[in-house]
Amino acid sequence: MALTVNNGNTLNLLNILNRTSADQSQALTRLSTGSKINRGADDPAGLIALKSLETELTSVDAALTSNQRTDAILSVADNALGQVSGLLKEIQSLAQASANSAGLSADELAANQSQIDNAISSIDRIIRTTSFNGKRLLDGSQGVSVSGVNAANITDVKVYNRDAAATSTSLTVAVTSAAEQAQINNYATTSAASNTSVSISGKLGTAVINIEAGANLSAVAAQINDATAQTGVTAVASSTGLVLSSQAYGSGAFVRATVISGDTTNYTNAEDRGVDAGVSINGQAAAVDGLNVNYISGGTNVSFNLSSTFGTTAGGTTSFAIGNGGATFQLGTDSSTRVTVGLDGMFSAALGSAGTGYLTSLKSGGANSVLQNPSQAAAIATEAISQVAKVQGRVGGFQKFQVQTAINSLGATKKGLETARSVIGDVDYATETANLNRQNVLLQSAISLLGLANQQSSQVLSLLR
Repeated sequence: MALTVNNGNTLNLLNILNRTSADQSQALTRLSTGSKINRGADDPAGLIALKSLETELTSVDAALTSNQRTDAILSVADNALGQVSGLLKEIQSLAQASANSAGLSADELAANQSQIDNAISSIDRIIRTTSFNGKRLLDGSQGVSVSGVNAANITDVKVYNRDAAATSTSLTVAVTSAAEQAQINNYATTSAASNTSVSISGKLGTAVINIEAGANLSAVAAQINDATAQTGVTAVASSTGLVLSSQAYGSGAFVRATVISGDTTNYTNAEDRGVDAGVSINGQAAAVDGLNVNYISGGTNVSFNLSSTFGTTAGGTTSFAIGNGGATFQLGTDSSTRVTVGLDGMFSAALGSAGTGYLTSLKSGGANSVLQNPSQAAAIATEAISQVAKVQGRVGGFQKFQVQTAINSLGATKKGLETARSVIGDVDYATETANLNRQNVLLQSAISLLGLANQQSSQVLSLLR
């Protein structure tokens, strides 16, 4: 082997040393940052995928935070409605107790009225002050606007949801078939031949009517009407007999007369049920319970009551428009997932209905106070309880089936994105530590060999001495 002086080996070793040093530096960077991709040159395609995943994660995190806040907002509204419902039950109990005026003193009735006044004031206070982050929830400021309603045809319009993408939605309401009360005609055409007991049943309950022998039909009708608050059944004496009618309309209303004893020839067992109105809205059949209409289509969810005149005449039409307003929530990561919920004002002036009456009329001096009309007061309280329960149920349904499922879905999406991001971008510490150890060994070997190469040059110089 020739002994020459050149720097070929040295340059070779220096190149190897530089590459090894660069690899060691990259390994140290990855281990210190925890990321495999610290610049575009590390993995161009991986960097593009990583940035895309990080953008999606940012959107998902924002949506999760938004939905968690929405869940908290709805929980506040739900708790407030629960308090209102409890107060309404107290009012109902006091009104029913006050109907037994024969067993209560004037002081006790006055005390009951005072408690009802306080309960109504508490309801209005709760509704007025229920808020989240400075925004009132139940005072009507989060309600959806409605215009063009003909009060002679439609009352008590409630918009629970509207199309978040539409500024206005027109609804054309057509009565396709008339609503009917339950009615028994020509009942008991003559006076009772003997003392007779008849059970009269309706939607509200049952009452036993004791009829004296020979009592005329007008007197019997008066007895039945005295129990209307208990049964929901009214009676009218005509030349052909008694006409027994339900106060309510629809298939849920009924009249049943059952003879217990006495004149079973003139007083017989009879029964009839009401008929729900048939209603179409924008050509789509709506769900109807008597005169109460519920309509859901294309993000719009609305309910209202037909007037007894309009709803009992087939062929009538009317229209109104749903406008802006409501509380808009975004359930996903883009605007297509927005939902607008209507939270109408729940003050005492709005609890009840035009047909039955409103809760404010139960206050002292009102037409339906327990000192004036305790039976009607109980009926209004009962309807208000049902109304609040419907709103609370809708709020709870939206919270459970949309908001909370969105939270669960977004959580699963976040987990998948995090896993994919980790696979692409996170460093494998075990592998990278092994690589670093390898680079250290190679670096030390290169340095040692560089020393040997230098010794070769020194040996050549020694021959010249």
